[in-house]
Amino acid sequence: MNRQQLSRKIIDTCLEMTRLGLNQGTAGNVSVRYKDGMLITPTGTPYELLTEDNIVYVDNNGKHEEGKLPSSEWHFHLAVYQARSDVDAVVHNHSINCAAVSILEKPIPPFHYMIAVGGTDHIPCIPYATFGTHKLAEYVKEGIKESKAILLAHHGLIAAEQNLDKALWLAHEVEVLAQWYMKLLATGLEIPLLNQEEMAVVLEKFKSYGLRIEE
Repeated sequence: MNRQQLSRKIIDTCLEMTRLGLNQGTAGNVSVRYKDGMLITPTGTPYELLTEDNIVYVDNNGKHEEGKLPSSEWHFHLAVYQARSDVDAVVHNHSINCAAVSILEKPIPPFHYMIAVGGTDHIPCIPYATFGTHKLAEYVKEGIKESKAILLAHHGLIAAEQNLDKALWLAHEVEVLAQWYMKLLATGLEIPLLNQEEMAVVLEKFKSYGLRIEE
């Protein structure tokens, strides 16, 4: 895709994220790897008002094009691309259940085999740092090496994948898992978990199983 097409795809992804109930207002942000850097949503603009010209280019050194302001979270988007050469799209949101689990500062454990969607046997939760800071980007850079989906303590979710369709699918899937997990926690009962051996089998099957959105 050229820049115009990628910008349109970013906007469509933002709108779909809202339609799916994964975000509220101007919270959250979306980016794609592009040339020597990335294209990312601007700061503080309602998704329904975005045009392709609003999407901001930021290079790998963190320099953005003149006359535009990228999302305040651009630091951790860039950190994801620097940490993982296998992903080209990042979706960040404050989905209700993911945010709730993140406030508990808890990872999502392997209570269901679909926990493997991020590429490991749990959905990690990285430590808290103020939004838009280099410190948060450092935490993201380490966490995303472990899993393509990570919770940000007292904040929300990051999902990174090969393209925007896959990244949005991953974000939605983890929100569903977080919803189930919160319901299970509310019972007060001990939650049975799949063991490492069982999750290893699932992780291996996911390498070829058709769960992911195709290119």
